[in-house]
Amino acid sequence: MKAGVVMIKNKWRKMGLYGLIGLGLGYAYYYFIGCASGTCPLSSNPYITSGYGLGAGLLLAWDGRIKSKKAGEEADE
Repeated sequence: MKAGVVMIKNKWRKMGLYGLIGLGLGYAYYYFIGCASGTCPLSSNPYITSGYGLGAGLLLAWDGRIKSKKAGEEADE
């Protein structure tokens, strides 16, 4: 049971870390590359680019594996 709790904590810790890294990279994109004239809808606003960076970071951290069934359980058919 303890291994499951540690796994959940590590999952949220990983998602938080990747989200913060993505948030920082999104803001860095706005700061260094962003549109100065304000006509670019995505890169002219720091909140939008940071949000996209956050979303990309969370997407990379998402665990998409399907959990397998336990050996003792069988699917109802």
